[in-house]
Amino acid sequence: MSARLKKIIAIIFLFTFAFNVFAPGNNTLVIIDNPPVEPFRRLIQAIGIVETKGDTLAYNPVEKAVGYFQIRPIRLNDYNKRTHSRLSPHDLFDYNISEKIFLYYASKIGPYDFQRIAREWNGSGKKTYQYWKEVKKNLVMLNTKRSGSTS
Repeated sequence: MSARLKKIIAIIFLFTFAFNVFAPGNNTLVIIDNPPVEPFRRLIQAIGIVETKGDTLAYNPVEKAVGYFQIRPIRLNDYNKRTHSRLSPHDLFDYNISEKIFLYYASKIGPYDFQRIAREWNGSGKKTYQYWKEVKKNLVMLNTKRSGSTS
């Protein structure tokens, strides 16, 4: 191979790299959509199982408790007073409204004390300990389903 041909090949080879260096960059921004953090999601499901077996249209005529979370009139009145809302018992059949009320009270306690949230949601007194046992049992069951375990 002649020296002249070698020079031409070398120059072409170098220009190939030079053009890559000076080529415009790929200035793109990639945004990865992460699901929102929902610290109360499993607790909401467990309480819904205990309260109504997940029935958003449940009604307890003895306590006049309404909806998925079985919200009683005294809780609704307290929520309306604190938030300057004007919700009616009928509104509580809407899951999103009931969930908003539950999250209002749960958020006052924080996401790290499920026992306290569940017991205070249920009321007060010794019966709240049994209520917590039922909620906790459902939390374990939901965790087992989520992890795919069959034990």
